[in-house]
Amino acid sequence: MTLQGWTILLGLGYLALLLWAAARSWQRGRTADEFMFAGRRLGVRLGVLTYAAALFSAFTFLGMPDFFRTHGVGSWIFLAVSDAMMVFFVVLFGTAIRRRARELGFNGMAGMMAQVYAQRWVGWAMFASAFIFLVPYVAIQIRGIAVFFASTFPDLLSLAQWSALIVLIMLGFSEIGGFRAIVFADAIQGLSLLVILWILAGVCTGRVGGWSELWTQVRQAHPELCSVPGPKGLFTVQFLLASAIAIVMIPATQPQMSTRLVVMKSTAALHRMAVSVGVFAMVVIFPTALIGMYGAIRYAGVPAAEFQARALLLDQPPWIGGLSVIGLLAACLSTTNAQLFALGTELRSMLHGDDRQLLRWTRWAILGFAAVVFIFSVVMSDQLVLLARTSFAGTAMMGPLVLAAVAMRHPPRIIAGFSTIAMVLFFVSQLLRWPEQWFGIRLDLGLFVLLAILSSAAALLRPRPA
Repeated sequence: MTLQGWTILLGLGYLALLLWAAARSWQRGRTADEFMFAGRRLGVRLGVLTYAAALFSAFTFLGMPDFFRTHGVGSWIFLAVSDAMMVFFVVLFGTAIRRRARELGFNGMAGMMAQVYAQRWVGWAMFASAFIFLVPYVAIQIRGIAVFFASTFPDLLSLAQWSALIVLIMLGFSEIGGFRAIVFADAIQGLSLLVILWILAGVCTGRVGGWSELWTQVRQAHPELCSVPGPKGLFTVQFLLASAIAIVMIPATQPQMSTRLVVMKSTAALHRMAVSVGVFAMVVIFPTALIGMYGAIRYAGVPAAEFQARALLLDQPPWIGGLSVIGLLAACLSTTNAQLFALGTELRSMLHGDDRQLLRWTRWAILGFAAVVFIFSVVMSDQLVLLARTSFAGTAMMGPLVLAAVAMRHPPRIIAGFSTIAMVLFFVSQLLRWPEQWFGIRLDLGLFVLLAILSSAAALLRPRPA
């Protein structure tokens, strides 16, 4: 059977699983709480898979192999080490946010921030940060899978048509099943991502004579890939430090991740989930390094899309190539659904009205967000990992605002002002393409350090309640 035949067969099987998950969730999704938060009863196994699936997405499947191929082993420090650091933060922050959610109630991070600071603009700033930085991140993932399908089925549909089809599938699934359906899809995606990446890595390393021979050939042909800062000088101390801060802040500043911490059925389950996600991170990132080094040997200097098509499709047996396409589709749908659904949840937390009306507005909002994402997916570039990092860094500017709200009963409002100004400055810097460094310091790192100093001073100098 050809690659196209295997892709169609496996795709039909995957869509059948999605329909089952949506139908099962529809039966349980009759209340707003069930639709938006799956009843807040996630166990450890589903919690691990849904958190990992929301975290490791199309940028892991497509972007990380190309990142290793282009920038070398420093990519491991950039992502895997930072993710390991994030696990410790999940334990601390997750415990604190769950305690705060029990005190205040939880309908979304934006609503909680507006409630804690007693200022609605703070909630809208939180929502704006998620919208501004997550929409391009979602769009680039949809574009990535559209390019992949266009390579698998040449001349069948245009990139825009593939993107539109993916968005429609994503919308139909989330609108029918809600958050619980997304969790089930995450479970499928998390397992498939892990298995498929290792299969692909096994075939790639086998083609060059095994793991040992792979690294030998890389050292001989491209020794600069085997050390930092890498052939393009990307992995400087400042880049790695700023990236680590941005990634560690993901559970606090990206609502699709924060929500998953709150809806765990217990704090003990949260702690077990966090440790398991750390293990998952190591196991899922390592095969992307093998695929990337294979690309450095066979496809050095070719465009990213060509490398991805060859290494993940054309160099694989047809059935594995079909698995690769469907695995990427699963990764894309799972993560983009989670992020768009989180934007709808955040908007709902800022609105007032009866439950039925709010749910209706949320569904319409998700539809609107999907339309914006589709437009972005048509005009975006192919730099998945660097765009993902920009998303992480942009939302991380809201870190002091969130941490103060979780740690302090009455946080100074000026901290919210500091975070919002930093977020706006970072957004404008990306929009206007400001220089990456100012006075020898990266802009994002400088903003992080300045935020930490100003927020700490505001917290220490705040007036004590009588």
